[in-house]
Amino acid sequence: MTAIRHLGTQDYEAIWRDMQQFTVNRTPETEDELWLVEHPSVYTLGLSGKREHLLNTGNIPVIHCDRGGQVTYHGPGQVVMYTLLDLTRLKLNIRQLVSLLEHAMIDVLASYGIDSKARADAPGVYVGAKKIGSIGIRIKKNCSYHGLSLNNHMDLRPFDHINPCGYADLKVTQLADLGIIIATDQLANRVANALTTALHS
Repeated sequence: MTAIRHLGTQDYEAIWRDMQQFTVNRTPETEDELWLVEHPSVYTLGLSGKREHLLNTGNIPVIHCDRGGQVTYHGPGQVVMYTLLDLTRLKLNIRQLVSLLEHAMIDVLASYGIDSKARADAPGVYVGAKKIGSIGIRIKKNCSYHGLSLNNHMDLRPFDHINPCGYADLKVTQLADLGIIIATDQLANRVANALTTALHS
């Protein structure tokens, strides 16, 4: 089984440290968990992230963390779901996990009539050429942490001050701009349920 934890709005760095601690301390018997959270405005730079992709971050903090990928933005009105999963027990490799995360978002978006897709060259979920969902994962002891973010109803302007995911001129979108108005916690529940269904089907 996979437990779903609703954490509300939490500081990014505190949650990141909690994820690290959870993963270090877990045993083969530890139940998998999904953490649903929103963060105050923050830029995060992945392990291989290049500071050249930070264009004009102003007074929004930048945290260099240990997930894969380049730079992204988190802020209020965005679904963030952290996936604390034992990949050995689930018989998954990282590519399969990324695909499951992408398709959880794609399936939920489809339920609202939004046509989206994954791209082999750039993990995440796209509506046309615009990115709506991002993925960044870390594996330790063959267990995953970090996870996905899905733009719901937020101020997208901070994305203009970075090269999102390391791509210059990559545009982003969100459900609200596509005519779908839904509470962020309700959307987060739907993404979590889509993923747990896929993990245990």
